[in-house]
Amino acid sequence: MEMVVKKVEILPLIKHYMQELGLVQLFDKYMPKAKGAELAPAQVLSLMVMNIMVSAKPLYRIEEWLHDYTDGLSEERIEANKYNDDRCARSLDRLFDADRGSMMSELSANAIRVHALECERMHNDTTSVTLKGAYDTEYPDTVKITHGYNKDHRPDCKQVVFGLNVTEDGHVPLSYQLLDGNTADVSTHIPNWTELRGILDKTNFIYVADSKLCAYDNLNTIANQGGHFITVVPRNFKEVKEFIARVSTGETPDWQYSYETPDTRRKGAMQRYLIHVGEKLSSGYRILWVYSESKARLESNQREQRLQKSERELRQLKDRLNQRNLKSRDAIERAIASATNGVKSYFTIDLKEEIRYERVQKGRGRPSSKTQYEEKSFVYYHLDYARLETEIEKAQRTDGLFPLVDNTNLGPVEVLRTYKEQPKLEKRFNTQKSVLEVAPVFLKDPRRIEAMMFLYFVALMLVSLIERRIRREMQEQSIDSLPLRPDGAHTKKPTWRTLVDAFHGVHIATVRQQGQLIYSKLKGLDPLRRQLLCLLNVPIKIYTELTDRWWEFLVPQYG
Repeated sequence: MEMVVKKVEILPLIKHYMQELGLVQLFDKYMPKAKGAELAPAQVLSLMVMNIMVSAKPLYRIEEWLHDYTDGLSEERIEANKYNDDRCARSLDRLFDADRGSMMSELSANAIRVHALECERMHNDTTSVTLKGAYDTEYPDTVKITHGYNKDHRPDCKQVVFGLNVTEDGHVPLSYQLLDGNTADVSTHIPNWTELRGILDKTNFIYVADSKLCAYDNLNTIANQGGHFITVVPRNFKEVKEFIARVSTGETPDWQYSYETPDTRRKGAMQRYLIHVGEKLSSGYRILWVYSESKARLESNQREQRLQKSERELRQLKDRLNQRNLKSRDAIERAIASATNGVKSYFTIDLKEEIRYERVQKGRGRPSSKTQYEEKSFVYYHLDYARLETEIEKAQRTDGLFPLVDNTNLGPVEVLRTYKEQPKLEKRFNTQKSVLEVAPVFLKDPRRIEAMMFLYFVALMLVSLIERRIRREMQEQSIDSLPLRPDGAHTKKPTWRTLVDAFHGVHIATVRQQGQLIYSKLKGLDPLRRQLLCLLNVPIKIYTELTDRWWEFLVPQYG
């Protein structure tokens, strides 16, 4: 008689959501099992998605991770050995060769249908996926791994650009782009919008993006094809420069609208916005000038910090004048420019020269009665500086201002509210990097990196759907918070990480006699975990009726 304990944790819940979306069927449709193969790519890739969501490991460690779930807490690896790095890599090769674009479209359509996602407003942004390594070999059918503007602040590393489109409803990813590492954001929007239009099968959705969208070719293309947009106008536009100049010299905008929302960073405080419907761009699209109190406060504080830093460096520079490498005007001016970088316009700088004549010895040696002297001139520098309060006051008048442009039928407040959802997309990127630990650094083949990024997109979609559902259910059932933190503390907005932690300890104990299963018992499904399953609309039998081989996707789930 042999007793084995196998981990279960949150994986059956993940499997339920994957089956709701028909993910395994899609994998199998586009990558059918080869004749004579022991495992179908769909089974391997599905477990790889699970691994990304729970404990992202490089390919060579997936087998080790899976062992505790498939074989239990024992030394011998039987089932887990089947998911070695070679088989995982070959499955990625199959995924790369498959029609991932069509697969993504079908998956997104399933998500919209199953979860009743609202797709009237879509948000787009890009981030860098940083890679370490040479990646000198170019593959003509893959994205280029190269240097570019790195949003992870790693200009020394090569990268690819990852673009994401999410719904405003729950911020669920519906599509993604994987682009060359040196791709400029301004060139990505029309191809992306066109693809998104095909996925949604409509054009009249609102497309929200950052200021790189605000190029006339981009805006006109979307508008001329029946689309709508909301974006930020860059500061180098003529209309923006003129408005900023007028406000900085004393003009007060006519604030026609106001909007308040709770401040997430200051308990009990509110963020207040004022809106001025200003002139239009030359192309006819309206500009909404927004004043944000919190943004104004932040910009004022940042300017003051930079000014104080510059003053400290100028004081130090003043004390070191005429010494070592600060004896020439050119050297001193370079040091001043460095000290006032970014705030030079807020200072008046006066570098004065003083010529002194000094009697110096001719030649070398110790002075004696025969030593000859000559008179030479030396230039000494004096530095005076002061703040230009008038320029600082001008800048303060424009603190907190930013211009939005749109062609929607929404009211000004609703345009602002829609745009303010854009930072939520940054949280999806944060989930991808810090929670799902996107790590194609462990792969050398760019084709496998591309395939792995598709799996990360799938994992991010599943995470987002799960977070969306539990938060909506909590709201509908008037549940203010749940005790999901490690110390039992409550959280009002459960995240994927807190849900994963909440299911730690759930396991299944099995007893076999002469190879036959004679006993199976699930342990650890306490009342809190049952409540979570209820909130996530996961049938309790997903756990209570687990079979011994529950982790297999291509066999019946229940006996």
